[in-house]
This record gives sequence, C-alpha cells and structure tokens, in this order.
Amino acid sequence: MASLSRALRIAAACPRGRSARKLGLQPLAREAKPTTEKSVPYQRILKEEAQGSSVLPQGPSQPLPSTADVVIIGGGSLGCQTLYHLAKLGVGRAVLLERERLTSGTTWHTAGLLWQLRPSDVEVELLAHTRQVVSRDLEEETGMHTGWIQNGGLFIASNRQRLDEYKRLMSLGKAYGIESHVLSPAETKDLYPLMNVDDLYGTLYVPQDGTMDPAGTCTTLTRAAVARGAQVIENCPVTGIRVRTDDFGVRRVAAVETEHGSIQTPCVVNCAGVWASAVGQMAGVKVPLVAMHHAYVVTERIEGIQNMPNVRDHDASVYLRLQGDALSVGGYEANPIFWEEVSDKFAFGLFDLDWDVFTQHIDGAINRVPVLEKTGIKSTVCGPESFTPDHKPLMGEAPELRGFFLGCGFNSAGMMLGGGCGHELANWIVHGRPEKDMYSYDIRRFHHSLTDHLRWIRERSHESYAKNYSVVFPHDEPLAGRNMRKDPLHEELLGQGCVFQERQGWERPGWFNPQETAPVLDYDYYGAYGNQAHRDYTYSRLLGDEYTFDFPRHHHMIREECLACRRAAALFNMSYFGKFYLLGVDARKAADWLFSADVNRPPGSTVYTCMLNHRGGTESDLTVSCLAPGTQASPLAPAFEGDGYYLAVGGAVAQHNWSHITTVLQDQKFRCQLMDSSEDLGMLSIQGPASRAILQDVLDADLSNEAFPFSTHQLVRAAGHLVRAIRLSFVGELGWELHVPRASCLPVYQAVMAAGAKHGLVNAGYRAIDSLSIEKGYRHWHADLRPDDSPLEAGLAFTCKLKSSVPFLGREALEKQRAAGLCRRLVCLTVEEEVPMFGLEAIWRNGQVVGHVRRADFGFTVNKTIAYGYIRDPSGGPVSLDFVKSGEYALERMGVTYPAQVHLKSPFDPDNKRVKGIY
Repeated sequence: MASLSRALRIAAACPRGRSARKLGLQPLAREAKPTTEKSVPYQRILKEEAQGSSVLPQGPSQPLPSTADVVIIGGGSLGCQTLYHLAKLGVGRAVLLERERLTSGTTWHTAGLLWQLRPSDVEVELLAHTRQVVSRDLEEETGMHTGWIQNGGLFIASNRQRLDEYKRLMSLGKAYGIESHVLSPAETKDLYPLMNVDDLYGTLYVPQDGTMDPAGTCTTLTRAAVARGAQVIENCPVTGIRVRTDDFGVRRVAAVETEHGSIQTPCVVNCAGVWASAVGQMAGVKVPLVAMHHAYVVTERIEGIQNMPNVRDHDASVYLRLQGDALSVGGYEANPIFWEEVSDKFAFGLFDLDWDVFTQHIDGAINRVPVLEKTGIKSTVCGPESFTPDHKPLMGEAPELRGFFLGCGFNSAGMMLGGGCGHELANWIVHGRPEKDMYSYDIRRFHHSLTDHLRWIRERSHESYAKNYSVVFPHDEPLAGRNMRKDPLHEELLGQGCVFQERQGWERPGWFNPQETAPVLDYDYYGAYGNQAHRDYTYSRLLGDEYTFDFPRHHHMIREECLACRRAAALFNMSYFGKFYLLGVDARKAADWLFSADVNRPPGSTVYTCMLNHRGGTESDLTVSCLAPGTQASPLAPAFEGDGYYLAVGGAVAQHNWSHITTVLQDQKFRCQLMDSSEDLGMLSIQGPASRAILQDVLDADLSNEAFPFSTHQLVRAAGHLVRAIRLSFVGELGWELHVPRASCLPVYQAVMAAGAKHGLVNAGYRAIDSLSIEKGYRHWHADLRPDDSPLEAGLAFTCKLKSSVPFLGREALEKQRAAGLCRRLVCLTVEEEVPMFGLEAIWRNGQVVGHVRRADFGFTVNKTIAYGYIRDPSGGPVSLDFVKSGEYALERMGVTYPAQVHLKSPFDPDNKRVKGIY
C-alpha cells in the first residue's frame, strides 16, 4: 500500500485531473462515481448475523401496516435516533422505512467522532444527550454494546487566536460540568508521544470525548425501539407523499406511498440525508441542502498509537481518529466535490477518492504525527454527505406542509448530534415543541425566498464546508450568497461607508467606515473551481480586521456611533425588519391568544409583547400597533373589517415569526388574514436627545409628550410623504420609528439627514444597537430570550397579562412556573476592568459555576463590559431576588476570572427617564 508521503508526492506531480492509477498509487483516484466496494473500516454491517448475507430479498422486510402515527423515511443515524426517542415517548405506532438497509446511505461510512465542546451552548447540550444515549442508556436498556469508545479528544492550537477559542470552549464547558484541560506543548507530548509539538501554542484536552460505531449504535437503537412497539421496514423505497387540503385550505400529510403499498399517517419525518431534497419534492417541500463528497483514509497499523485520543488540528484542516491500532485521517477542503446528480440507487457505496482534492490534508497530518510519513494506507473512504447553507441541520415542521418534519442536513455531524436531535425532534412531533431552543436548526429560520434559490444554497453551503474548521469569531460575516435582498437605501448607505451584515438574505447596516466604501462582491469560492479569487477586496479585508477575541480594530468607530446617539442623535436603517398585518373578524381573538400582553388598546396604541409556546417559552418579542378600520387600502393602512394590528418583528427572525403565527391561526381556526408587507415598507429609527427637534422639522405633527406620547403611533407626513411614525426606542433614548413606503424611503431619509445636520445626527448600524441596547437592558430575541426561556425568567413579566382572566398561549405554563418558583433567572453583570466579552463566559457565584453568559458587549456610555446570562442555584432551589443579590460574582473569560457586579436594573438610565424625553 502507498504511504501518505508517497500519495502527497504523486498527487503533487500529477497534472490536474490525471489519474493516479497510471502511477501505481493504490487506492486509486478515478473519475468520481459511486462504487459498491465497502472499504470502510467497520466490519459489522447491520443484520449480517441475523441473515447471514449482506443482501436482502426483494420486497419489504416485513408487511406494511395500513396506518401509523408517524412514518420516518431514512434509516440512518437520525432516523434511528428519532424512532428510538418516539418509542420512549410512548408512540407505539411509529414506522421507519428504509429503501435499502439501515445505515446504507451516509451513516455506514461515517467516522463516528463525538466532541463534547462546540461554540454553542445548545449544541453542547445536544452532544451531551447523544453521549449519554450511546455510552450508557442503550446498553442499560438492551444489554448490547453500541461500540462507544471513550479515548478522549485533543484540539490543536497552532496560534494564539486558536488557543483563545479553545479557552472559551473550556470556560463554557465548566457551566456544563465537562472536564477539559488546556495543555502546554510539553504536556501534550506526554499525553500523545507520537505528536510533533514544536509548532504548538497549546492544546485543549477533553478526556471524555470518544467515538461511536455507526452500525452498532443503529442496531441497538432500533432493537430498543422495536421492543417498545415500533416497526423497522427495510428494502421499501418511498415513491410519494400523499397530501390533503383541509376545509380551511391548509395542506396536510395524508399518507406515504411505497412500491409495496401505502401507509396512512398524519406525520412524516424526512431523515433521508442527501436524498432529503428528493423526498421533499414528493411533498412540495423545499429542502435547502447540497450533497458533497467527503473523504478520509485509513492507515496501516501504527506502533504506539493505541489508546491515543482523537485529534482535531483545525488550522491544518485535518482530524485524526483512532481506529484500533491505526488512524483515520480526514478534513475539510476549500474545493470539495459536489455530487451533482444524486442517485436513488446508491446504497453502501463509495466514490473513488480524488487525490488532487484530498492531498491537501496530508501535509498537515504528517506534520502533526510524523510517523504517518512512512505509514501505509489500508483503505480510502469517500462517501456522500449533505451540507446546508449555514452549516446547521434542518429540523422541525416544514412551513409548506403540516405534519411533514425534517431531520436532515447534518453536515457530517449526524452521529454526534443524532441523539440530542432525535430527542428534540421526537418532542417536537409529540408535544408540538422541542424541549430545548432549536431555532438555529428550525427549517423556518430561512426566508421562503431562499430555500429554493439554487445559487444561494450552493454558495453558502460551499463556504460553510470550506470554513468548517475556521475560528468562530464574534463579528464574522459570510462572503457567499450576498446581495440577495436589498432595501431602498442600500446604495445610498454604501456610498457613505456602510459595512453591511447579512441576515437571512437581507443586507443590513453593521457599522460605518466613512474613509472608504466596502461593496460586497460576487462570491469567488475562495479561488476554487477555476474562479479568480478577489484581490484588494475591501469588504473582506475589513472583516479580517475584526478577526479577534480582543476589542476589534474598529471598536472606536462603534464607540463614536454609540456616543453620538447618547449625546445628539443617530439614524438606524431598520428596513429589514419584518412588517406584518393581522386583520379580520377574528383578529382580536387571535391577538388575545397569540400575544402575552394585552394589545387590545385604542387605535393609535403600540404595545411591546411576547409570543409564547405552550411550554411558556418565548417564540418572539415584537411590537403590536392597534389600527382603525379603513376602506382605502395602502401599504401603510390596508383596508379591513373587524380588528387590525400592525406587527414589527426582527428581520433575522421574520420567517420564524410568520410561521409561528400561521401555525397558531391554523390550529385555532381563527378567521383572519396575515399579510406580509416587509418588502413594501422601509423603517428608519431616529434616536437620541435631539431626535424630537430633528423630526419636528420633517414631520407635519406635534411631537410633544402630550400630543405624541411614548408607545403610540400616528400616520403623518414626512417631507410630503405619508409615513407611520411610532414613538418607541430599542436603545433607551427619546426617539421615533418611521415606517415608510418603499418608494418614499430615499427622499424621507435624505430629508431627515438634512434636518439633522445641524444637530449632529449620524448614521449608525447594528453593532451600535447591540451595545446601546445591552446598556439599557433591552432583550435580544435568540440571545437573551429564546424558545426555552420564559418571560418570567427573563425579567419580562410585565409583558404578560397574568392579572387578567384572558387566556393566552403559554399562560398555564407560566402560572405553574410562578407558583413553583423560578429555577433560573436572567441577570445583568458588569465588569470594571476593560476586557472584551462576547458570550459563553462562565458565571461564578460564591466560588461555584452557576451559569454562562448568553450575550455580552461593551457599554461605551457606562464604560464597562456588560453581560447577561441565566443563573441557577446549585442546590436546585428557586432563584429568588435575594439569592441573586446575596452572591459575589465573577465572569470567566478564557480561563481567567474577573470580579463582576450584579444588577437588578439596567446599568444605564434605570428609571427610564430618557425614553420619556427627560434629560
């Protein structure tokens, strides 16, 4: 067999695309096409012992039932985990359909690694559940060993920034009781004697990481599920999804059709991996993922490698997985091969390895473990994997079809995340919501205009793959899939130095750099596939300047925007916000049920409220403005009968809000209409002490406190253009939002800026909003406030009409929580020392870790770092205000603790004088 070094030399010498077969290299690189040869290192394939053959007879492995409560399509990691967890929840009539054999798609050849620490608290929790299932629960339930091996994990840092990232993971791990250690190069050498440590800054060692055997795990999962009444039917391809339309015009799942009959069911779960898009098409559901080749090689025996931990060398883009007395070597490259035409006949197959693509990993592997230079290659494994535009799985109920759930697109992490995600998906199906915050995985996170936009999906999925091992910096932005959705002020602000951020296709202002313009260029695929990489790319250079865990290079520019807002005024372009109308004869009933606050106020009122789920978790926070009926339709005032409400929600979560409201309206059968005017209206927010004086010159309305109180709205004219002005603030200042028809946005903006010139009005972006809002203690949804956080825990009890008798979604859960006492509470902490924090830092109280930071930023007005996070009582008791006040706190950043002060009110303007115009 060829050694890794020989593979490197030969591939380097080969003209691009020339076959290595002609040079005698084995295994060989040929044209990328599937083969059924199983060179994967797992010896056991499911059911071989039971059947004595790797080939099933024609026809399904058992008769199909006529009906089922749930039908899962796909017998890989996610399908088996979901079936197991559904069975544990008591769903006895759950059926898994596999077109060939269990694990025959992607799962059978996966590396099976499990790393417990990731830069996401939710993923840490999901990984912990997977580990518990495969290392303990399944063996206790079935007496079968899943193939779990706990040999530990070692993350390699070749530079200071990478080690800083690992130190952040270590601090987060303390909040979850995950043992980890930052090791010096010498300590790393003691742990892993075969490793070259000459170029290391250090490593992060997690002793309880390990690996899973995919076949053993899936076998055990299905046996445990079948023992609880579930069914597993192999060799049964699905040919269609039958859909019915109910009396209210809602599309719902009716049945699954196969080559061997149909199963009537109200619920289908698409766990088909790289084939998930094809299954989605059967049901008219868009599944935004792509299939790519993903490869590793398995070495010959290496003396001394036994019992060594698995290794991730992110900077070399390579991982080394212990494989008995050998290593599996793989990684992520900038030029992965797309599987352009996914074959529905592919089963237990592999592609021939393209050494031109794979060779880039060999240098890093040999550098890290030099013995590999003279170690032979036993086998190559190159199989299909599915990848998504944001490198997050696709889960939850599809917005196009009720009863159609997704559990796919796991970006080569299906084994790792399978247990946690299978558990949450089962809860989603049975209880209507997952237990944890799964928004980042929810298919409803993507705007509907993107989920079938092939260029966007392909570009973003490529970049996510290529950057899989990149350091996750706080202020990074994608370069792929940009300029999909622009508001009317885009070119105007670009000319003024706006550096844009991207959120669900929208280009929104991040911050302003008046010294130069920074347009976002077409995606260059980082120079792959024959594309010319951009040179002198200003936008990319400015992003690179922000790649730090210290204060970013442009920190002072954010400061100028924040202080201008506090001292004079700032204009924030928030046109990307979602703007909906809820109208009709049942609109009031719908509003009572949907919104936690009492929004039934006189027309002209605006209310800040939450929307909850039945668990009492917060699905959204938004503003609701009460409208007067009218007959003259316009983007600012649609015609309607009955009641009407204007909803303004964060643009990054607009699709999630739309889907949540739509689902509730359907479930409750409310007769009302939800209209999306997000593209028709812009939104300008003018905030600061001078905002009234500036707008008084532009608007034809009296802006005094008496004539225009806080939390009210009016239709007025701005420079001759009709706009809806709402007196609100998200930064804690006197200010107004102007909701403007698209065609009027530019002239209204120009009029406001001209009027503000003499008052010191400046443009400002969302980086400033982040800082200003955390100073004021305003919550950010999906940072401080998530679907598994209740308003009571988040300090938003004032948004809940609990003193009334009006029922609303989530009320019962809140009442139970209030009666039992809060098990956790969101607290504000400040650090006197000028040190940057970004979230995930551990929170210490009286020498014990009691939580972690959800969101942190620097407050330029108070000149302190401000952090918000949920804390618990280690004894398990309720977290009272006395408990909060009585502790001594510290925040741990990268292994270093800093004394912190806890606050029960926001550190800036705690009496809310400024929003009232009192300065």
